[in-house]
Formats: sequence, structure tokens, C-alpha cells
Amino acid sequence: MPAPKVSIIVPCFNVEKYLEECLDSLIKQTLNEIELIIVNDGSTDGTLSIIQRYQSLDSRILLINKKNSGYGDSLNQALDKCQGEYVGIVESDDFVEHEMFEKLYNTATLHNLDICRCSYYYHKNGEDEVQNWQMVPKNVVLTPRSFKTVFKQAPSVWANLYNRQWLNEHRSRFLPTPGASFQDLSFSFKAYYFAERFLMVAQPLLHYRLDNAGSSVHNPNKVFCVCSEWDEIYKLLRSKPEDIDMMSFLPQIQHQDYIWNLGRIAQEYKHIFLKHWQKEAKEHRARCETQLFELPLAHKLIELLVLYCPQTLLLYKKDNRLIQKLKSFVRPN
Repeated sequence: MPAPKVSIIVPCFNVEKYLEECLDSLIKQTLNEIELIIVNDGSTDGTLSIIQRYQSLDSRILLINKKNSGYGDSLNQALDKCQGEYVGIVESDDFVEHEMFEKLYNTATLHNLDICRCSYYYHKNGEDEVQNWQMVPKNVVLTPRSFKTVFKQAPSVWANLYNRQWLNEHRSRFLPTPGASFQDLSFSFKAYYFAERFLMVAQPLLHYRLDNAGSSVHNPNKVFCVCSEWDEIYKLLRSKPEDIDMMSFLPQIQHQDYIWNLGRIAQEYKHIFLKHWQKEAKEHRARCETQLFELPLAHKLIELLVLYCPQTLLLYKKDNRLIQKLKSFVRPN
């Protein structure tokens, strides 16, 4: 039996409410030569029985059933079993257009791509809103290191199709940290960093669900997971001291990710996260690396404090420490 053209990985944890819609959209793909590697990460609801039912109906489904070890480990185990020329990832609470993988595969093989990405929809309350990332040209082959706005997109590993041999050559895997979240950040950065041929398809092909209350983005306790991912990104760049250009670019996208994280965590953790952010900035300075904040971004921090940490801002004002605190974020003249 010939190897499949595309391996599609579906990591699952307690998603019985959405899983059937996801799997229906995958088994009805217009590209027939696929394999579905579905990972049950120790679900305690009806997720496993749903997977087993679909597996009995479609021989293209491979089940990995394991104890809960987290998103990164689930994806790594599945990546080790993939046989397809290309690899895609679909979150188990999302669903896709029926032509998604045929469109991405044909585009990837036509242009000999390392990564082919599609636009997608934000899906909430049964309605869709197109997200097509205007900053990145569509249907044009790019090298991300030379066109850095590619790195400014959301990681969205589920919107990408990856050349499997290329992934393995670069030993690209996810951080397996148990209980962590946002493990797509460092994987996505490394993938774009090593990619020589990237193309973004304009057509939205995936429906990314925003109304799943159980999604990790709604967990206020995972405050510093984004920091672990950024540690991994800096580790990569520190191993390439000749790439000064990319190292100087990192603070822009780190700032973007940290602002997003600041907005999603619970109110009582925002000040803690800001202090951690300050500590990291000082460490970057000690390493003589580009600082996290330029002067205009210090003004942005004031806005963040007003929006997210008004009590903290009042404390700073009372003892006149706000400006001193901001200066610790800013590169000295």
C-alpha cells in the first residue's frame, strides 16, 4: 500500500462535544490519500469511544491511546508515526473545509514547499469571521527569514502543512512539558526559521473555534507557559550568534506574544507576569542582547498598566516609582 500523501494529526483531550464535527470534516476530505493519526491524551469523557467508532468505519484512522501527558507529547508521538509526504495538525474542537488538504498538498508539491499555510475563519456561536493576515503576501513563495512579517502571524500550527522529511531533518518537535500550554510558539518559530520555501494560500480553509470554554487559552493558571516557549526560541538564536539580524528582531514578536498573554490571564496574575517580564528584560541586557522595549514601547507599557493593572499603576504613582520602573525596561542611551 503506497504511503499517504498527507498525515493529519488530531490531538484530543475531553472534546466529546466537538469531536464528531471535526472528524466528519476530515474523513470527507477530497484528498483521499490521507492518514488520520488521532491521539487520545487520557480523556475522561466520551472522547475515546467516539474515536473508536470512527476508527471502525474508516481504515485510514490510527489511534494512539495514552495516559495524559500533554499537548506537546501527544503531537511528538504522532509525528514519530507519520508516513505522509506532508503533515498537518487539526485541533479536535475545530473543523475544516472538505478541500483543505487537497488544496494545500497540491500547492505544496507544485512549489516544492517546506510549509504551506492557509487563511482561516474565527468560528464563534455558529458564525465565521475571515482571518487572512494581510501583512503576508498570498500565493507567493517566500523565505521567512528574508520576509520577517511571516513570524508576526499567530503560530496557528493547525493552519500549516509541513514537509515531513524536512521536519525530521531539522528534528522539529514540540516541547513535551506536561501541563503546559502554547507549545506551538517555539515549534512554529523554529519551523519558519528553517523554512526556505513558504507560501500562504489566500483561501480560508479551517474554522478555528473561539467558543470552547475548555480551551487552554481560558485557563488563568497557565501564566508563564509562554515564557518557557520563548526561552526555547532564544536558545535557538543563541546557538546562531552570526544571525544578529534575527536576534534583534525577536523583541518585536516577543512583545506581541507577551501583550496577548497579559490580556488573557486572570487579573490577580497580571502584576506577577509584568514583574517576570521585567526580570527577563534585565537578563537580556546582561547578555548584551537587544532589549525588549525601545522607548516608544515604554509608553505602551503605561497603557497596559492602565488597562490591566490599575491598582499597580496607583501604587507606582504614590511613591513615584513608575518612571523608574519603566526605565528598567528601556535600553540605556
